Amino acid sequence: MGTASVAFEVLRTGNVGVGGSTGAVLQRTLAALRDLINRSVSEARLRHEVRERPRFSVAEFLTELAPAAALNAGARGLSFTMDPGDAAAAVDADRSVLAAVVANLLQNAFNETRPGTTVRLRGSATADRVLIEVEDECGGLPEGNVEDLFRPFERRSADRIGLGLGLAISRWGTESNNGRLFASDRPGHGCVFTVDLPRLAVLVDR
Repeated sequence: MGTASVAFEVLRTGNVGVGGSTGAVLQRTLAALRDLINRSVSEARLRHEVRERPRFSVAEFLTELAPAAALNAGARGLSFTMDPGDAAAAVDADRSVLAAVVANLLQNAFNETRPGTTVRLRGSATADRVLIEVEDECGGLPEGNVEDLFRPFERRSADRIGLGLGLAISRWGTESNNGRLFASDRPGHGCVFTVDLPRLAVLVDR
């Protein structure tokens, strides 16, 4: 918060432009604050078992998340694509918690993917399951047990940025919605984090 305040004061003098390095510092700091707040709210909801389970279309849900993700990717010099999948695929879940789950996975992908690459957000469905996938181009998962990535305070980045809670909270949030979260390695290319949720019956417009 202090860094954001200093950057704002520098910009307010009018001696530097918002498109320069000071503006970039402010943008990164605000993004970090947003992610911290999202994680904190999600953890509080999970701890106190706050549940709101409306029925909603996953395609519509992903479409709402895409603009913010695209802005985040662009600020980092990355590309972002989104495929919402089957418009009729619906879930019964806590929308706020699920949004935090996907936001954490996207943030993780943006942090880990290689410069100039693409992060992909995809929705898909089978007869009884709905999948939300976040794919990066990090070069592949590190050696060791993939499950270790979901331990609290586990950090993948060599620079050790962050608290290492994002993936753990994402798994808690997914499981609280009767789903599961797992990672798949694509050696030499990247990895895919998949949120697997029960599918409800087809939505019918009235």
